[in-house]
Amino acid sequence: MITQHYQYIIIGGGLAGVSAIAGIRERDTNGSILLLSDENQLPYDRPPLSKKLWFGKKKVEDIFLHNHQFYTESGVKLTLGTKAVAVDAIRKLVFDNKQNEYHYEKLLIATGGNPRLLPIEGGNLDGLIYFRTLDDYLTLKTRISQKPSVLIIGGGFIGTELAAALNMNQIEVTMLFPEAYPVSRVFPESLGKAIQSRYLEHGIKILNEDKPISISKLGNQYITKTESAKQIVTDLIVIGIGIIPETGLAAAAGLKTGNGILVNEYLQTSNQDIYAAGDNTLFPYQALGQLFRVEHWDNALNQGKYAGRNMAGANESYDYMPYFFSDLFEFGYEAVGEINSTLETFADWQEVNHTGVIYYLQDNIVRGVMLCNVWDKVEQARELIRKAERVTPEKLVGLIR
Repeated sequence: MITQHYQYIIIGGGLAGVSAIAGIRERDTNGSILLLSDENQLPYDRPPLSKKLWFGKKKVEDIFLHNHQFYTESGVKLTLGTKAVAVDAIRKLVFDNKQNEYHYEKLLIATGGNPRLLPIEGGNLDGLIYFRTLDDYLTLKTRISQKPSVLIIGGGFIGTELAAALNMNQIEVTMLFPEAYPVSRVFPESLGKAIQSRYLEHGIKILNEDKPISISKLGNQYITKTESAKQIVTDLIVIGIGIIPETGLAAAAGLKTGNGILVNEYLQTSNQDIYAAGDNTLFPYQALGQLFRVEHWDNALNQGKYAGRNMAGANESYDYMPYFFSDLFEFGYEAVGEINSTLETFADWQEVNHTGVIYYLQDNIVRGVMLCNVWDKVEQARELIRKAERVTPEKLVGLIR
């Protein structure tokens, strides 16, 4: 076996991996770079898959991060449709599924996560769409051309975004999820129930506080049986119940893992020559003083770039505070910090459950801020969280407008 040598190897063709290229090139214009992606598509942005592509605001060709020329001009060997299957951290080698062997000086593992599968009878039936990739979007887009009925299993970010998107494309949509209301991990109860009411007003059927126990097929239709003895018959099933961070490669290489690949403030793993960034990375969130794993676009963008710079010797602490965003019909929001509905919340509404700011507090200290139809205020929210001062509800009223 011939060993190919690269100064930098990036495993993962998502936003974090591609952002690392820019980070490396800011510090090192000549070092050789290999990027391995197990997808056959050029690296692309994921948020439009459940948002702008459905509303005609973007076309598929608009979501690719770069064209082939960028990688060539950046001195990057881009290898698509190739999966890294093992890392030898002692000999500094990466092995792929095509019997190739690569030697690195610095390695970045930016492999994101894999869709969480339904652990039920029929959870792996042909034709089920576990929504995650561009290929999944293209498949779903083709299959809805006949205006089928669709069951969406999952009431989190992906499930709610897709339900709104399909509904606006005149598709009959049913949602099934075990929580009391959509996005319950993030939304306070009053907002979550208001969002649920809006979905019902738009004609989306909602089966909440219930979950599937089996899926079968009868002809071209799917039959989903639920815990509460309901039977749902639909033409398609789309599943969005979260992802499992891809840590297997790192764990097999002897790196420390948990709910993600554990890194320090410089995004180094327990091996100083191996870094991690993106959805699979458990990192010190410095403004909050604890370890977090963040599955959002802005974190992948910035964490990847920091990792690339540090691989090239920058030695910069990742102190960035990533934000995230979503659009659910007429309700849009941006959020930063610890957005967790189990925290105490205080809502400063201009229009209840539509326009205003929700503060997430612990011991009267703001840990997170959600800006509901309030725009261009993320930096102000970051500063409030960084201060970590004790506040009263009265002090928060009108603070961010």
